[in-house]
Amino acid sequence: MAKAEKTFTVEQIGSPIRRDATQRQTLIGLGLNKIRRRSTLQDTPAVRGMVEKVKHLVRVVDAN
Repeated sequence: MAKAEKTFTVEQIGSPIRRDATQRQTLIGLGLNKIRRRSTLQDTPAVRGMVEKVKHLVRVVDAN
């Protein structure tokens, strides 16, 4: 039986307008580009770092 991957869901709550290009690209990398859009992601250190970089624009909705 395969080991279950840990995931969490993030929702975009802020606009990337007037933000650095790196923050806009990070949102796109997370699968977000419009307010209230949600994306379910694997819980890895790289993804956690991306969420930390744009923590003022997203919120964690569900952590499994």
